[in-house]
Amino acid sequence: MRKDKEKVIDEVWTEDHVRSFLNARSYDGSNEDFHMLLKAYQSMRASDFELFVGFFKEQGRDINATSRDGSTVLDIVSTHRHGDEYADILRQAGAGV
Repeated sequence: MRKDKEKVIDEVWTEDHVRSFLNARSYDGSNEDFHMLLKAYQSMRASDFELFVGFFKEQGRDINATSRDGSTVLDIVSTHRHGDEYADILRQAGAGV
């Protein structure tokens, strides 16, 4: 069986595409700021994530927002093997403080 959609790697993200993640909404009742940050982390390269975090902070959103179990995105990213650069971006934006 053939895949109907190929995975896109190194896609060029426009500023508008990065900003569009500010419209991500939670459908399970979890904190929307947490949901936005997590979706951006899961979808973006570090450079795009850094741009997103700037937009996120400009809107006055909570960089330390938590999931329903009390975890922050920094908590999650910090456990990932390739999460160091993302964790640094979050810390520079005030996460964990």
